[in-house]
Amino acid sequence: MSQPLRILLIDDDADDRDIFTWIVKGIDPTLTLDLASDGFEGLDLLRQGDNYFDIVFLDLNMPGMHGLKVLKHIRQMERHRGTPVIVYSTSSNPHDVANARAEGATDYIVKGHELALARKDLTQVLKKHDPRLTQAYGK
Repeated sequence: MSQPLRILLIDDDADDRDIFTWIVKGIDPTLTLDLASDGFEGLDLLRQGDNYFDIVFLDLNMPGMHGLKVLKHIRQMERHRGTPVIVYSTSSNPHDVANARAEGATDYIVKGHELALARKDLTQVLKKHDPRLTQAYGK
């Protein structure tokens, strides 16, 4: 049986981190979830030799280092060049979506105000990357 995904969320908003954790653990409590409160902390976690993440969720609008700059740094890291990075942002601006994709974002999810919609979006993305979830939830 395959190992559960190891996920990193980089987001400066504590409430958004809590909601994300609650939703992801509700989808699959065996998933490993690490949290970073800003881009610098997230990059530090990604650089640590013993850390490997299967997928990274990244907020855009963060103080100190904007998410696009974090994404650019991730894509320059040899070991994480191919790691799926999902932008998870409140911005639905087409310019932000296009810029994120141009910098190498794998996908883009707009944070919603409805928990059911957020759960649906996160479940769909996680199913793409974890065969166990596809078996559990179907296509």
